[in-house]
Amino acid sequence: MFRGAIRRTVCLVGLLVTGGLLTLPSAALASSAGPHASLSLTRVFRVHGQTVTVPGRWFQLGGVVRPYVAGQTVTVKAFRRGHMFKTARLTIRSVHHGASGSFNWRLGAKGPGQVTVVAKHAATSQLGEFKSQTGVDALSESVHYGSTGRFVELLQQRLRALHFYLPESGVYDQHTGWAVDAYHRILRWGTSDMPSSAMVAQLLNGVGTFHVRFPHQGRHVEGDLSDQLIALVAGSKVQWIYPISSGKPSTPTILGSFQVYRRTPGYLPDGMYYSDFFTRGYAVHGYDPAPNYPASHGCMRMPIIDAIFVYNWLALGDWVDTYYT
Repeated sequence: MFRGAIRRTVCLVGLLVTGGLLTLPSAALASSAGPHASLSLTRVFRVHGQTVTVPGRWFQLGGVVRPYVAGQTVTVKAFRRGHMFKTARLTIRSVHHGASGSFNWRLGAKGPGQVTVVAKHAATSQLGEFKSQTGVDALSESVHYGSTGRFVELLQQRLRALHFYLPESGVYDQHTGWAVDAYHRILRWGTSDMPSSAMVAQLLNGVGTFHVRFPHQGRHVEGDLSDQLIALVAGSKVQWIYPISSGKPSTPTILGSFQVYRRTPGYLPDGMYYSDFFTRGYAVHGYDPAPNYPASHGCMRMPIIDAIFVYNWLALGDWVDTYYT
């Protein structure tokens, strides 16, 4: 009897591994940790630990299934504000030579609201049931001066990631309006201090960089008069970008490479505020108004609220480069 029991066990194991595929019976699966899926989202953002996106922007659900069993599928469903808006049945594909399985699904929300994504596998004779879910909040893009909330925080976060200067206040304030205006300029979309859906799409895709022309000048300022922007640059790395108002056609800003030779804090009699002079009477300084078009007597004006930061960043001898692109 003992030998017969061994023989029957060997025969059973041989049946299980026939064809090189280990197929556990459902009873064995139930006694193990059981199958499960880990879900993740890409092309989304994190604001204070919360996963967010905006309506109309596609993102991708990724799932990793363990254990992997060939021929299995998973049903995925997406809900916004509790109403299902998309579903699909996806094949679980082998990854890492069968160490696990995976599936991917591309989707997006057409409007604001909490999006919940559920992935479920109904039990089969080869693989037990599992269910996992994740979510993302699609944020309304409607803002005005004084607005607060996660969309404002996302906007400020992504503008700073592209080096547009503004404190992350969480409030749509004057700093935010100037940064949005500067971003429109770098896209060459004109000027505007309010975001559009098209602008937000470009911003979230990371489009829009200031191209440094003088990387060997160390700590310096570059003024792009075509886009009406200045950048504070350390070597080849942009630190911060600001909007400016350069010289009007009758009194254009001088072009070339110069060095800061005099620095004057506070106000001058003509209204110049925290001024860094780089040649003759030309300076980088704060001024009110600093409109979104060339209007100065040749200086590079910036909003009053930005002047002290730039003044403190610069030092005597730092280079200032002005050019058209």
